[in-house]
Amino acid sequence: MRPILATISQSALRHNLAVVKKHAPNSKVMAAVKANGYGHGIERIAHALCAADGFAVLGLNEAIILREMGFEQPILLLEGVFQPEELAIVKAYQLSLVVHCSQQVVMLEKASPGKPFNVFLKMNTGMNRLGFKPQDYLTVLEHVSKLTPHITLMTHFSTADAAHGVDAPLAIFKQITQHLPYPTSLANSAAILCQPQTHADWVRPGIMLYGATPATGKPATQFSLMPVMQFTSEIISVQTLQAGDTLGYGNRFTATKITRVGVVACGYADGYPRHAGQFSNSQQLHGVPIVVAGRLTQTLGRVSMDMLFADLTDIPEANVGAPVELWGEQVPVDAVAEACGTIGYELLCAVAPRVLMKVVD
Repeated sequence: MRPILATISQSALRHNLAVVKKHAPNSKVMAAVKANGYGHGIERIAHALCAADGFAVLGLNEAIILREMGFEQPILLLEGVFQPEELAIVKAYQLSLVVHCSQQVVMLEKASPGKPFNVFLKMNTGMNRLGFKPQDYLTVLEHVSKLTPHITLMTHFSTADAAHGVDAPLAIFKQITQHLPYPTSLANSAAILCQPQTHADWVRPGIMLYGATPATGKPATQFSLMPVMQFTSEIISVQTLQAGDTLGYGNRFTATKITRVGVVACGYADGYPRHAGQFSNSQQLHGVPIVVAGRLTQTLGRVSMDMLFADLTDIPEANVGAPVELWGEQVPVDAVAEACGTIGYELLCAVAPRVLMKVVD
């Protein structure tokens, strides 16, 4: 088998969940495991997060997986349902659902009678993605309260990592809801770490559970978070370039001196970003951090489908079979993401199904 591997640490997951509880000790924790557990595999990570008070998912398939694994905590559908017939499944599996638009309210009205739904009613406080406008919220709430008594009020912040990033939306939310007798859910990962005034009854940690940072310019280690995924491979070939030699598709790197290059068994079909590194003509501007044989170096040239290149010029001991960390304990996924012009979320979610994943405690 190819030597590429993603190792998932359950102890790191438990540690990061403990960080959530330390920051928000008076709140219940709704652990976000959408996008197949942020690319880690929902079935691989759920038991390590069993101390969470609930789970948040996107689709019914993920909710059903958790229920059939034996989890009895609340499970929240973050976008609610998309078709009326899905409400029967919601009831059968005792799920909670976000209601964010008038069409979903109509679905609730027409649902078969029985045990009332557990609804998280979403307010749009400025992100302009999902939710009811503040001026309409109380009217909708009054209507939904006639359909079910089980209501939680919620919103979502777009700039919770900024110093005053929640001031305006939080003021809007409080102005509308401050005298209402319902529990509330406001805080995502960034708000949990940076905005304690938002913690309320439920917090909804996502990326922080997986050991990546939700705060621009602040590394995960600043918040005592541990990486859950270590993405590794090996050197499968070594080439020595002379000055003037080019490398890889498009000749996007030209050596200016004798350069030793390691070919790594990982490419964009494995989930590593093809646009890793920025180049201009034949002159490399910068690469992406990568660790070979325990030493930090950088990528060279263009990532291909199944392989990428690492600079071994200053690592003479690295040969075929040398271990490579693409991200994980030595190279934070956020550092790789920054060098690729993206965020750690995208890299973790993009790890391809063909990559073998191994769970360790």
